[in-house]
Amino acid sequence: MATPKTPGTAEAAGATGTAETAGAGAAAGAAGASRALLTGWFTFLHGEVTAGDVLALERVRQVLDRSGIPHDTAWSPGFRPDGPHLEDADPARYTHVVFVCGPLHGPQVAQLHERYPGCVRVAVGVSVIDPGDPAVRGFHHVLPRDAEDARPTADLAAAAPEAPAAPVAGVILTRGQGEYGGRRRHEEVAERVTGWLARTDCARVELDTRLAGGDWRLCATPAQLQSVLARLDVVVTDRLHGLVLALRAGVPALAVDPVAGGAKVTAQARVHRWPALVPAERCTGEELDRWWRWCLTGGRAAARRRRHAFRRAPDRDQGGALARLLRPGTGTGSAAPGTGRVRR
Repeated sequence: MATPKTPGTAEAAGATGTAETAGAGAAAGAAGASRALLTGWFTFLHGEVTAGDVLALERVRQVLDRSGIPHDTAWSPGFRPDGPHLEDADPARYTHVVFVCGPLHGPQVAQLHERYPGCVRVAVGVSVIDPGDPAVRGFHHVLPRDAEDARPTADLAAAAPEAPAAPVAGVILTRGQGEYGGRRRHEEVAERVTGWLARTDCARVELDTRLAGGDWRLCATPAQLQSVLARLDVVVTDRLHGLVLALRAGVPALAVDPVAGGAKVTAQARVHRWPALVPAERCTGEELDRWWRWCLTGGRAAARRRRHAFRRAPDRDQGGALARLLRPGTGTGSAAPGTGRVRR
């Protein structure tokens, strides 16, 4: 890339400023020290906020903090309604505008040059696809991660500060089960659970117990699903097998019974003496929070104990009863066909 230092052509990585760029932002600088406004695709109302972009932003914040350079960040109203947003960032307040990460193109980026004409404008960690794009040419300095005729550099996200790991929650929900008729609370439960999850600090992994050989989004075998479950910290579910398979993997399950009065999820929780069960009638944020905390503390050891119990005593189900019924001479015909006698 060419390396002039004034808007109109993009400066390559490592170049320094000149009198022209020093003059930009002079009005703001005359009133006090430098102050940078950090922007990116995470700034625009119709932009996209990705984990990589935000980690790149955190790396830039870290660098500026260490250098003692004050800075603010402009967020998309769609991502952070409480702001601050671009419209709150008065151009007179800033000496520099920094665009962080992502492809450097398009009218939204170009409009930054129009809004902040008196600021030194710098793009960092970006991909330059077309050096002639007005979005690129409007910057005083472009420090690319990749561009034609420029050596690639490491993406900013790679060196972002480490953050505490969040719990990984598998989410297994159903909106079906029409067989329960008027007792169904599935839609209400799913809405409350997913709304609560959206406010909970965790990494959410949507899972399904359905198997399919030709759909890459679904597991093809039970072993594949069990492998996923075993790597989770917790499973949030309103499905019977969501509960059973989580405990089989030694992972605590926060189970919600979506049927009014309780049905098969409640029955399995009782069989396995699993306490983290929330009835549909009491599915509130407070109740979910309570059992979430337990699942991530005492629930871990409790789930491992259930897994060991499954392995030590596998004959707690009706397998033995079925075998006896199928043996010759055991009176399998004693119940009249069509009566559907339920054995206690």
